[in-house]
Amino acid sequence: MLNLRMAFFYVIIPAAGIGNRMANALPKQYLPLAGKPIISHSIQVFFNHPRVTNIHVALNPDDGFWRSLTLEPASKLKLHYTGGDSRSETVLNTLQAIAPQVNDDDWILVHDAARPGLTNRLLDNLLNSLENDGVGGLLALPLADTLKQGNQDNRVNKTIPRAGLWQAQTPQMFRYATLKMALERYAGMPTDEAEAIEALGLQPKLVQGDLRNLKITYPQDLALLEALFEHEKNKGSASCA
Repeated sequence: MLNLRMAFFYVIIPAAGIGNRMANALPKQYLPLAGKPIISHSIQVFFNHPRVTNIHVALNPDDGFWRSLTLEPASKLKLHYTGGDSRSETVLNTLQAIAPQVNDDDWILVHDAARPGLTNRLLDNLLNSLENDGVGGLLALPLADTLKQGNQDNRVNKTIPRAGLWQAQTPQMFRYATLKMALERYAGMPTDEAEAIEALGLQPKLVQGDLRNLKITYPQDLALLEALFEHEKNKGSASCA
């Protein structure tokens, strides 16, 4: 008998990091952006999307930010204190924690807590591009700038041709069983989920991303998104006037 069950879409947001490159005592996912914490923006687009079943936020066991929050059992937002020593360990811990709720062929979308610029259009494009794909994939941007490899003295060692090079973004979307196996088998610490999938001999699909979907790493990234959000807010207010 054929299994006609449709695959569901689950989101994991690893939020156990410290973000020390922001030179701020507060973890960067909790810094304010347009009047609310960065992570709130990162969650909101999934919370509002009708095809997303649940959003699983993976936190450091010592994180006190959410302790006073009481979630309704039926809420799409789920909290897990599953943070590990690395992003990949945090994601794997969370995959193990949600195992009773998901099937092997369900889709897992892993998204950065400090990537608050994801839009509904980008998310739709990712889901539509990958839902019938045999491997899965990720949002990414073709590189536009010339790349230089530097030496230990910060002098140019060589120029790297940018043809065919992409800058990885998130969400990165793979089947539950495939992603879990990839992270369990990976020897070392992958920089992202796609690298672990590649180590299985698979080729994730690159789906066109957007500059707005940048990851906040340095203070200037936060300032750039703050200005962009304010511009979009003012533009929206003007169009309604």
